[in-house]
Amino acid sequence: MVSNTILITGASSGIGAALARAHAGTGVTLLLWARDKIRLDQIAAQCRALGASVLTQGFDLCDAAGFAARLAAADAATPIDLAIFNAGLGGTVLPGAFAEAPRTAQAIAEVNFVAPVTGASAIADAMARRGRGQIVLVGSISESFPLPMAPTYAASKAGLRMFAESLGIAMAKHGVGVTLVSPGFIDTPMSRQVTEPKPFLMDADVAAKIIARKIAAGARTIVVPWQFAAIRAVAGFLPRALLRSIVARL
Repeated sequence: MVSNTILITGASSGIGAALARAHAGTGVTLLLWARDKIRLDQIAAQCRALGASVLTQGFDLCDAAGFAARLAAADAATPIDLAIFNAGLGGTVLPGAFAEAPRTAQAIAEVNFVAPVTGASAIADAMARRGRGQIVLVGSISESFPLPMAPTYAASKAGLRMFAESLGIAMAKHGVGVTLVSPGFIDTPMSRQVTEPKPFLMDADVAAKIIARKIAAGARTIVVPWQFAAIRAVAGFLPRALLRSIVARL
């Protein structure tokens, strides 16, 4: 699928910035959105150097109603062919605490689940009316594991996985594809905050090129690095009680 107008949220760093560079080229219009306008403008300059036309917006995705309105306005001005909902927040239980702070849990849930669900629902309606388009939701391999140190993060990604599958079924008859991307450890600012071992760590630009290629091929699910697909498959065969015990020990 050739996409001329591409929306990417969370485009100021990490996988989002790498996906912007991977999709930049002559004839492509990138709509890059993120909270950090300064870093976003730097990524925009890199993409323009690669030949793309770039429009940026800096705002907080916790404003779901404002997000939907911005999305509707952007699509009305330039119909979006490919929407990549990548923005996300990490977060773990702080040392010495028994659970996540309520405000932290709320922010993670809003950015990781409410915002992409709101955005994908809005753009899905517009794309279905046109009979074409592709929606990409960037989750995490943590969607498959009960992480005691990051319960809201894991839950938000698990919810996003089910939403992507459900929306994909609904949109198939309207010519709109839905893809779920489940990254493992990618070398990004978020993953650098993790102090535990990070097996199969992959460079963000390398991961983005793989993801972009598979998006173009219309893949419904993408796991990078590929080793995590095997790990998830093995974990799926384990009794749930055993999986919880293994995760608790880790």
